[in-house]
Amino acid sequence: MSDPRLTPEIITLYGTGWCPDCKRSKQFFGEQRVPYHYVDIDQDSDAMAFVEQTNKGMRSIPTIVFPDGSVLVEPSNAQLAEKLGMQIRAKRTFYDAIIIGGGPTGLTAAIYLAREGLDALVIEKAGLGGQAGITQTLDNFPGFDEGVSGAEFASRLTRQAQRFGAEILQAQDVVSIEQDGQYLCVRTADGSEYGARAVLLATGARYRRMGIPGEEELIGANVHFCATCDGAFYKGKKVLVVGGGNSGFEEGLFLTKFASRVDIVEFLPEVKASKVLQEKVAEKEYMSVTVNHAVKELRAKNGKLDSVIVEDRATGEHKEWQYDGVFVFVGFSPNSDLAKGKADVDQWGSVVTDKTLMTSIPGLFAAGDVRAGSTKQAASAAGEGATAALMIRQYLAEK
Repeated sequence: MSDPRLTPEIITLYGTGWCPDCKRSKQFFGEQRVPYHYVDIDQDSDAMAFVEQTNKGMRSIPTIVFPDGSVLVEPSNAQLAEKLGMQIRAKRTFYDAIIIGGGPTGLTAAIYLAREGLDALVIEKAGLGGQAGITQTLDNFPGFDEGVSGAEFASRLTRQAQRFGAEILQAQDVVSIEQDGQYLCVRTADGSEYGARAVLLATGARYRRMGIPGEEELIGANVHFCATCDGAFYKGKKVLVVGGGNSGFEEGLFLTKFASRVDIVEFLPEVKASKVLQEKVAEKEYMSVTVNHAVKELRAKNGKLDSVIVEDRATGEHKEWQYDGVFVFVGFSPNSDLAKGKADVDQWGSVVTDKTLMTSIPGLFAAGDVRAGSTKQAASAAGEGATAALMIRQYLAEK
């Protein structure tokens, strides 16, 4: 009988909590929304023996086994992307428009541009669909009267953009945008350069971090920013959700599918989640909400979360809580680094545009969550993508 570890049903990653390459690979799978099973060889002697056998006596990690029986040992992100069949290099070096970001804004813009016969390239470093793609259910997007899962929504948008001829690069990070005469040059992390007549910055926003001691070293291990991506690792375990807004409540409710206990902690004296969400949480027997408490520190032991230190803001008392994992939802920060120091940004770092959605740099447009004044809703993000595409078309016609 064959060893099931050699042909697992889903990707299996053998690693440890202290291994930085293991954390990177886990983060890659999470960002790309690729399901995988994680086995800590420090906690499983059979798994350690398997890794040693696979690597001729060496404990080389991560050792990643794929359902087809192939194995990658200590792979780079580029090797993982290639194995997963992702396109990481463009077919051409010059396009009418390059769209940075593959969320609702970027993909909608790609649909409109490609439909007009313009050459459009979308570059996305993480999973297609953006924040919407990791949402459990979109209940308020027009046209989906019974709601639609984030994964299905992202898949439909991607297929639609590709059907009209838009080219999409995945797992590729843009490191700079430079002016080159009347054109713009986009450079990616692998050293590739692509020219365009116009560029749309649709990079969205990211979940803000707490900025407390212990957080950074535990990200990817026991600190997470996506319940859909990482919730399954906490079956039968106890998790803490930081943030009492809609995101915190929605993600907390999703986590109850796996965790035996889900508690929410909010910094302010009152939560900001909608009344409907508050009612849903109140109905859950194994959920609780604590307000007016600040998470001050995460303490680790052997590379894993050991305790959460919180402060009661009313009394100043410090408490030590025990949880298996922490999910953080404390607001968003715009992904505007590509524009900073070049295009105008506001005091929060959001990119400033005119009424045509063009920035202070000719040919560089911005739309969606990265733009100053955006509403941080999927429907309006898609709407801004369509508007930006029409404005880009007009801009190109006048050049």
